[in-house]
Amino acid sequence: MLLIFLVGYVAISGCKSVKPGRHNAFANDGYKLVWADEFNKTGQVDTSVWKFENGFVRNQELQWYQRENAWCEKGLLIIEGRKEARPNPNYTAGSRDWRRSRPNISYSASSINTSGKRAWTYGRFVMRGKIDIGDGLWPAWWTLGVNKQWPSNGEIDIMEFYKKMLLANIACGTATPNKAEWYSKTYNIDSLGGKKWAAEFHVWRMDWDENAIALYVDDTLLNKVELSKLVNKDNSGFNPFKQPHYMLLNLAIGGMNGGDPSKTPFPNRFEVDYVRVYQKG
Repeated sequence: MLLIFLVGYVAISGCKSVKPGRHNAFANDGYKLVWADEFNKTGQVDTSVWKFENGFVRNQELQWYQRENAWCEKGLLIIEGRKEARPNPNYTAGSRDWRRSRPNISYSASSINTSGKRAWTYGRFVMRGKIDIGDGLWPAWWTLGVNKQWPSNGEIDIMEFYKKMLLANIACGTATPNKAEWYSKTYNIDSLGGKKWAAEFHVWRMDWDENAIALYVDDTLLNKVELSKLVNKDNSGFNPFKQPHYMLLNLAIGGMNGGDPSKTPFPNRFEVDYVRVYQKG
C-alpha cells in the first residue's frame, strides 16, 4: 500500500489523512491500514460513511437519537447527550410499544453507524476516545454482523460503559429468538482510576481473525474468545463472526442497563479522535 508522508499527517491510498502518533504501532504483525475516519473537519459528520439512527431505538433507553447531537470539531467527533423537554412526535395514547407510549422526550443524543456503507470481515479495529462516566450514561463502540437478526448476526462491544463498569462483550445467538449467549468481561471504573482515568483519552482495540476475537484498552487485554465457541447455538452451524460486520458509535442514556441520569449534569460528551481499520494481506 502506497504511503505518502505529509507534514503532521499520513495520507494513505483509499483513506483520509491519518493523524500522527500511534498509527505505525498498529500497522504491524502484517496489518495495513485499509480505512479510517480521523474527523479532521468542522461541521457535519461524513454521511458518505455514517448513517444516523433516529428516535427511540432500543433497550428502552431514555434518549431520542437525532442528527443535531453529533458533529466534528477540532479534529474530534463529538456525540453530545442533552437534557431536553419536548413532545414525542410518535406518541400514541394506550400504546404498548415503549417507543410510542412516552408522551415526552426528556433526553437526546446521537448514534451513527456504517451499515450499508462500510463493513469488514476480520481485522484490527482501533478507536481513540474519551468517555464521560456520569451516572446514567452509556457510551459504546461496537459492531454487528450484516446477516441474520440480532443476536444471531453477532455483536462485539469493543468499548461499552455503564453503571461504573467498563465492559468488553461478545454475543452470539441461541435457540431462543432475541436471546443472546454472552461472553463478557467487566471492570470497575474506579479500579482503572475513576474520574482521573476518564478525563483522558484512551485507545480501544479489537484484533479479530479466523481464530479468535481479542479486545483491549491501552494494550491491556480485556477479553478474548475463540471463534470456535461463537457458533450460534441453534443447530444452524452459522458463525456470525465469519461474516462482515459494520460499526456503531453512540451515546445512550438510561434504559435497561444505563442507570439513572437524573443527578448527572448535562450536556456531556463522548469524544472520538479517530476510528481505524487495519487488515492483513
